[in-house]
Amino acid sequence: MELKQYLKIIRKKLWLIAAIVIIICTGTFIKSYYFTTPIYQANAKLIVNQTIMNDGLSVLNPGSIQTNIMLINSYKEIIKSTAILKKVNEKYPELKISPARISVTSANNSQIMDLTYSDESYKNAAKSVNAISSVFKEEIPSIMKVDNVTILNEAVETAINAEKGFPILNVMISFIISLMLAIGIIFLHDYLDNTYKTEDELEDDLGLPVLASVTMIKKGDRKRRKSLETHKVGDGTYASINQ
Repeated sequence: MELKQYLKIIRKKLWLIAAIVIIICTGTFIKSYYFTTPIYQANAKLIVNQTIMNDGLSVLNPGSIQTNIMLINSYKEIIKSTAILKKVNEKYPELKISPARISVTSANNSQIMDLTYSDESYKNAAKSVNAISSVFKEEIPSIMKVDNVTILNEAVETAINAEKGFPILNVMISFIISLMLAIGIIFLHDYLDNTYKTEDELEDDLGLPVLASVTMIKKGDRKRRKSLETHKVGDGTYASINQ
């Protein structure tokens, strides 16, 4: 099938594509805006770095850098451990920290840890991730006997306006998916449809010219024609022929 034929099919069924896209996008917006509770993520960054002092000056030691990188794997588990979260809940009882909502990641060969907390309120997520970061930094010297954690970035509690963007993002994703789905449906329907809709389709398929065609007669046209042909005058009837 040539590109022109594809475009012709799309143009012919454009109303159906538009209807499918509008219905799905409208449904997604209603579901996202009125029946879905958004989940927000707040992020804080911590760096694991132990400074070695030499004659009052800090010195970078490649060996200590590699050690800090290896320690990150342990810190990922410690930060979600009961020892840390119990302290956080004691210090910030209003936050109700849950370990299932904590995520800790780090890039390969990087001393930086990304700490993320998910919550239905972004403000609460930001407060929670900042509280965990703070307590973790305070507790790590007593746990690991080394003070090598620094908070690089805290989550900003008032810097996000994601509540409005959440449904729009879902609608945009739905628009793309529904558009692809609608195009797929019309191509499938055209592939399964063996009827001819126009004389051109018949000529193209058979390679023969069309000599005659039977037009469609609507039911209303038949009734109107019958009423024009038969009229009663007195006791007799007569018929007229339209030419």
